[in-house]
Amino acid sequence: MNNFEKYAELLLKKCLNMKSGQPLVITSLIECIDFVRVLTKKAYEMGVHDIYFDFTDSYLKYYQLLHFSDEEFENSLFWNKKIYDEYAKKDGAFLMLTAEESDIFKDVDPEKIAKANYISRTSRPVYKEKQGKYEVAWCIAMVSTEVSSKKVFPNLENSKERLWDEIFKACLIDKDDPLKEWDKKTDNNKKNVDKLNSLNLRKLHYTNSLGTDFTVELGEGAIWCGADEKMPDGTPLIVNMPTEEIFTSPLKDSTNGIVYASKPLIYSNTFINNFWLKFENGKVVDFDSEEGKEVLETLINFDEGSCKLGEVALVEYDSPISNSGILFYNTLYDENAACHLALGVGFPSCYKNGVNMTKEELLEVGVNQSNEHTDFMIGTSDLKIVGTTASGEEVLVFENGNFAWN
Repeated sequence: MNNFEKYAELLLKKCLNMKSGQPLVITSLIECIDFVRVLTKKAYEMGVHDIYFDFTDSYLKYYQLLHFSDEEFENSLFWNKKIYDEYAKKDGAFLMLTAEESDIFKDVDPEKIAKANYISRTSRPVYKEKQGKYEVAWCIAMVSTEVSSKKVFPNLENSKERLWDEIFKACLIDKDDPLKEWDKKTDNNKKNVDKLNSLNLRKLHYTNSLGTDFTVELGEGAIWCGADEKMPDGTPLIVNMPTEEIFTSPLKDSTNGIVYASKPLIYSNTFINNFWLKFENGKVVDFDSEEGKEVLETLINFDEGSCKLGEVALVEYDSPISNSGILFYNTLYDENAACHLALGVGFPSCYKNGVNMTKEELLEVGVNQSNEHTDFMIGTSDLKIVGTTASGEEVLVFENGNFAWN
């Protein structure tokens, strides 16, 4: 097999753990069609024949954002994703291929972008609930395109091929047997997951030289999770390919202090850079950004829960993607090079018995609820995190950007 075929096999067999006859939804930019064809061929060979292709195009999206009314957005299948609910009801798997889009959205009203995104996220409630509880298989993976590769390697003639090489390297496709290599990697990841869960932490205090100085509290039922997720029937999944993180959901009203982003954020096709957020009792009460401030504001005000944290994730600064020295301008990769936080919904799987709770019950125990979930990076080479256990003991969790015990 060539690397593209090995990548397709990894995504379908290891990440999604697909079975013959299982339906599949593939979400992708139209520019990724060559790799989608490889995926489709591999899926058909595995007995996966019911495939829905959800293709998008930056220019078509741009024209709609300029000219559509709210009603037209609601009726457009481009934005209204209710078909996802139909595939979720029949236990379909969902593969989202991500790549940088064309930089043509700067003159679009941020409020209009927010409205369209809101329709997209809220038009598939069955899928979103099942996704959050891992009742459907899903995975996000990156694809190299001309646009995304030129963003990462602007001075290279063969930028698309170079970015593919970096994707293959990060996903261990350059190894003889990527599936076995990911078994080893998830086993190592689980050791840190088990260590964190054994500490019974109730508070984390972050500091670094950028000016980050904030605390976040964890509930009594908080659970740290890692690379290898499990469906209710025990089927293993890898929902981010690649992944380095270990994460949990904090108490939604517990964050206090200021945090500075260490990498840019791409949100609604807009570049948000050099920004900070100030929290009081869980809520963002002040913020600023050198670039993309208006769009950052739409993120924070997306809905009632988008101004609070739903995730805290730990990633060692000395991780493979970080050590590559490459800024990918893609959250999937950049978040796996640095500790990060997420505004928006928390994870039911990160709370004891959370997958059996309703949204209202999750809110009651402190797990944030929102139709938004956006990660932003805060990790640095000098990040320090001091944890406080349930018994009041202080424990050094991170020192100089890495786990203190490693």
